[in-house]
Amino acid sequence: MLSSALLDDNILNNLRADCENCFGLCCVALPYAKSADFAFDKDGGTPCRNLQSNYLCGIHNELRNKGFRGCSAYECFGAGQKVSQITYNGKDWRANKEVAQEMFDVYPIMQQLHEMLWYLNEALTIDAAKSIYKELHYCLIETEELTVKSPEFILSIDVTEHRAKVNKLLIHTSELVRPQVTNKQKDTRRGMDYLGAKLQGADLRGANLRGALLIAADLRNTDLRWSDVIGADFRDADISGANLTGSIFLTQAQVNAAKGNKHTKLPGKLVRPAHWVQEE
Repeated sequence: MLSSALLDDNILNNLRADCENCFGLCCVALPYAKSADFAFDKDGGTPCRNLQSNYLCGIHNELRNKGFRGCSAYECFGAGQKVSQITYNGKDWRANKEVAQEMFDVYPIMQQLHEMLWYLNEALTIDAAKSIYKELHYCLIETEELTVKSPEFILSIDVTEHRAKVNKLLIHTSELVRPQVTNKQKDTRRGMDYLGAKLQGADLRGANLRGALLIAADLRNTDLRWSDVIGADFRDADISGANLTGSIFLTQAQVNAAKGNKHTKLPGKLVRPAHWVQEE
């Protein structure tokens, strides 16, 4: 189903968070409310109290234990370093207060564009999608060009409209991949029906799980190969022993939010979260 060629290392690195080259933008720009994922309330534009002077998190290795599971799962897809080092040419928000709010406004738009780049790059590695490589590549170039525009231009982007254009191609990619799975069991559930679902050992090969709420679902030893999981919520889903190799549009953030173990099989471009080892 998928090409044996992995994404180019340079492309992957540019689409992964590099906190040492970022000014802690996710720790400042984004708001969050006290919940199971965050230990306290924080307004957008206000630095998290755990953010250090070097822009690194003071409790990074203890985020989950300190009540910040949301932070441990978050992925900026490399938007942080792009905004910090490219869009603002290394100007940080502390020393350049006149652009601080603008930087905080640009960041979430950049994060969405970089997430789209991740999906488009993945689609271009899928053999089944060869018939639409030209359209995918054009859309990737167009999206990449948006990320290097001026802050003023980035703020004017209609992200919803651009995402719809990208999503159309991603849906087409999914439709080219999933029907190739033989003996696939048809699953007629809707997104909400997966909440806490007991699916241990289920055959979900080629399933359409786009946007599915898999929160706290039991997916132990489940076969999820060639399933489309874009936007699926894996918070507290147990994927111990599950096979996600070949699943499409799975992100590190989704993996980070789930529970797994050494037997969970992941696509090669993703890493096994440290907390899985601790919880085994």
